[in-house]
Amino acid sequence: LFGMLVGQTYYFMYQQQELVFYALFAEVTEAKSLLEQISLMTYGRPKVYNSLLSRMNDYVQNDLKLLSVKDPIALTARLPKDDPLESILYATSVGLPGVVYDTVKSLRQARASRCGALQRKLPALHIYCLRLLGVIVMAAFPICGSGSQAIAPNVLVLQSYLFGVLAFALTLVLNVVEELRNSRTKMGAYNVDGILEVMVGGLEQ
Repeated sequence: LFGMLVGQTYYFMYQQQELVFYALFAEVTEAKSLLEQISLMTYGRPKVYNSLLSRMNDYVQNDLKLLSVKDPIALTARLPKDDPLESILYATSVGLPGVVYDTVKSLRQARASRCGALQRKLPALHIYCLRLLGVIVMAAFPICGSGSQAIAPNVLVLQSYLFGVLAFALTLVLNVVEELRNSRTKMGAYNVDGILEVMVGGLEQ
């Protein structure tokens, strides 16, 4: 039971981590397309260009890069007036919706995918239950092996080594699952902040 639950949890968390990378690549690609369209539309209008660049920088610094700071729910719950993408859409929309509208729409969809992938799916109680099952497995090992001393007196030495290997393996597996669950934190082993810094390098320049 413990092995089945841990295996399913690890597979689920690893799939979520994979979705985060897919969502980030899609969002950065759409953001670069929007930046190129802004540059073309505002050619010869430096004031509008600087204003839109400021809003684009606000989106990158205070939305896209704050993976481990802001809760995805808080990003999706804010008002449209506080969204820099809404300001860009309002400043570039004259008459019928143009190409920028489609790009902003795609960028919002990519951001929604990123927020959905970053949102924690498993509660802390799930991890506590796995740890409890791990403790039960470790406690059952010496109980089940206690009767073997009567058959082979030296078997306890071998069982002590096996118990150490079992304790190490259970601790390692549970810590890996916990790291995958806390991938939003900057100090986590599976965090994506370093990769994201490289991805948005072109946008910041």
